[in-house]
Amino acid sequence: MTVRIIGVPTDYGQDRRGVDMGPSAIRYGGLSDALAAAGVDAVDDGDLTVPRAEERDPDSRPPSQGNAKFLRETEEVTTALADRVAATIDDGDTPLALGGDHSIAIGSLRGSARDADIGAVWFDAHGDYNTPTTSPSGNVHGMPLAAALGYNEWDGVEWANAPGLSEENVAYVGLRALDDTEQAAIRDSEMTAYTMSDIDERGITDVVEAALSVAADGVDGVHVSLDMDWLDPTIAPGVGTPVRGGATYREAHHAMELVAEANSVRSMEVVEVNPVLDESNETASLATELVASAFGKRIL
Repeated sequence: MTVRIIGVPTDYGQDRRGVDMGPSAIRYGGLSDALAAAGVDAVDDGDLTVPRAEERDPDSRPPSQGNAKFLRETEEVTTALADRVAATIDDGDTPLALGGDHSIAIGSLRGSARDADIGAVWFDAHGDYNTPTTSPSGNVHGMPLAAALGYNEWDGVEWANAPGLSEENVAYVGLRALDDTEQAAIRDSEMTAYTMSDIDERGITDVVEAALSVAADGVDGVHVSLDMDWLDPTIAPGVGTPVRGGATYREAHHAMELVAEANSVRSMEVVEVNPVLDESNETASLATELVASAFGKRIL
C-alpha cells in the first residue's frame, strides 16, 4: 500500500489560531517513520496553498442565511483538496489528509466520493452537523458532515456536497459534546451515533466494529475521519476544542487497529492538532501513532 500525505494547513474553520500548524507538527512527530514501521510506503505531497486567515475577510461571502465564516476560502481549499484526494485514489494510492481544522473534511469526503459510494466513520467528540442557521459560532469546522450530506441549507451547495455519501453509511464514534439542534438533527437522521457512554457500556471493540460495519455496508470504501479531540485532553491536550471524558490511549489505538483489520479504508484525515496548545508536541506525536495503527502497525 502507498499512502499519499496531503497537508491542509487551515484554521478558517474555528476561532482559535494554531491548527494551521498541525500538518507540520504531525510530520515533525514522526509520521513518515511511523508509517514505514507499519509497512506502508509513504509519499509526502506537501501542503496545499492556503492563504492566511489574517489576510482575508471572514465575512466576504456570507451564506444566504445564518452565519458561516470564511466560506469563500473554505470553498477554495476544500475544492483543491477534493481534486487531490480523487486523483490519489485514481492512481491507486490512499490519501491521508493532515489538518488543519475539521472543515477540510468537506474536501476529503467530496474527493473520496467523486466516483464511488462511500461510508464514513467519524471519531469525534462533536457532531459537526451544524448549518449556518444553527451554528452558535459560524465556524465551519462544526459543519463539515452536514455540508457533505447536503443537510438543510447545505442542500445543493455543489462544492460542499458528497453525493456518494449517504446518511445510512455514516457512523459516529465517541460523541460527547453536541449542540441542542445537533442532537435533534442526528436523532432524526439515518446516521448511527455511538457516544462515549456506549463505549463505556459496550466496550471499544464492539462499538468500533459496529460502526465500521455500518459504514462499509454496500459501499466501495470507507472514509475515516479522526479528530484528535476524540481523545481525552489529558493525553491529547493540543486540540482545537478539548472536551473532558474522551477515549483513552489504549482505546484509541485499539480502535485504529480495528480500522486496519477491516481493510476498507479508502481515505483518511487527522485534524485539529494545535501545537500552540500542545505540550512537547505530545498530541501530534500521538496522531502519528494512531495513523500508523490505522494502516496496520501492531505490537507483534
